[in-house]
Parts: sequence; structure tokens; C-alpha cells
Amino acid sequence: MLRTWRRSVLPATNNTPPQLSLRINEIFYSLQGETSRVGLPTVFIRLTGCPLRCTYCDTSYAFQEGETLTLPEILDQVAQFHPRYVTVTGGEPLAQKNCLPLLQQLCDAGYSVSLETGGAMDISKVDARVSRILDIKTPGSGEAGKNRWENLSLLTPQDEVKFVLCGEEDYLWAKQVLSERHVADRCPVLLSASQGQLEPARLADWILRDNLPVRLQIQLHKFLWGEGRGK
Repeated sequence: MLRTWRRSVLPATNNTPPQLSLRINEIFYSLQGETSRVGLPTVFIRLTGCPLRCTYCDTSYAFQEGETLTLPEILDQVAQFHPRYVTVTGGEPLAQKNCLPLLQQLCDAGYSVSLETGGAMDISKVDARVSRILDIKTPGSGEAGKNRWENLSLLTPQDEVKFVLCGEEDYLWAKQVLSERHVADRCPVLLSASQGQLEPARLADWILRDNLPVRLQIQLHKFLWGEGRGK
């Protein structure tokens, strides 16, 4: 909750700074459905808000909905699941500035932490212990113009790059990006087929045909449980 502070001529009686907080859409425990951590039991912290409006977005409920929690409250909820792995996602988590101290405190607590970011925000200040999953937006997403290409030079082998492809045009575009920007030399690359727009088997055929240095991924959680929140 936001507090309004008023200047007073009286001596301060409490010098404790206000707690940092974030607007949280949901916190839940599930199997990781994507990335190289697929299948691992993971706590997901989904932050509210996103500056992008991708055509295939499946978490539009996170654009506005949520409640404000302090960082200690978030950490308390995470600890109840006794997880090894924690993923901070959205929306776009980096759209809230207090995401950075949250990531740091999660690492300090001993969790293996990953961050799912849409690629339009600066990742340079993310704690070095965090695995950054950078989503490069394709033309089919409608948001390719928002890609922050400077982020690529910041990637390390513990990070991953993801392309969600809506069709063959997106695939050819991603293939060109991989070639021109040498993305696979920096970190693992993941290719996903946008559900309802591209069959994963077709994408698999293209990858094999072109011998791309990438990993095909499907959304395991949707295969297991279908669409829905907290999955």
C-alpha cells in the first residue's frame, strides 16, 4: 500500500524506511513448462503489468490484475513451498523497478532463480546470479520494433534466448537473426511454436532441415493441464 509522507517540524519517532513492494498477479507452485529447466518443480512469481501487447499473449490477465505485496511478504509466500527453483515472470517483470531487489533477495535466500523478460527492457542491472530468459519478439508478435538489441551483448552461457514463432516468415526471420547476431554463440536458443498458429511438428522439420543450433520447446504445462492460471 502506498503511503503519503508529510513533512513535520516535530522530531521523527520512527526512522524505519517503508518496505519495498511490487504489484503481484499470482504466486503459484507448478512444473516449469519451458526453457532448459522444463519439468522442474518451480515457484512462479507473476508480476502485474506489461508495456507490450503481443498478438499471441496468453497472460493478458496480468496486464492489470494484482495486489501490492512487500518483498518480505513475497518471500514468505515463496518459502511456504520449500522450492529449489523460482521463476519471476509477467507480464513484464522488469517494468516494475522493485523487481531488481526482489531478484537479489531471492538469490540471497539460496534459490536458483530465473527471470522471464520480453526483451524490451534493459537487463544490465539484473543480479548476475539470475538466469535471464530473453524473449526476442518476432514480426508475427506485432512487437518486433520493441526489441532492445543491446541486451544481446549482455548475455552469458547461463542465460537463454527464446523466439515464439507464428509461422514460416517468423522462422526465417529468426534464422536470419541467429546468423547475423551469432546468438547461439552466447547462450542456448529456444524456438517455440505459437499455439494455434504453427504446428510444433512443422517447426521441428524446419529445424532439422536447416540444422539450426537451437532447442525446440513446447509448453509442457499446457500439454499437462491445458489453459488456465496457476499452471
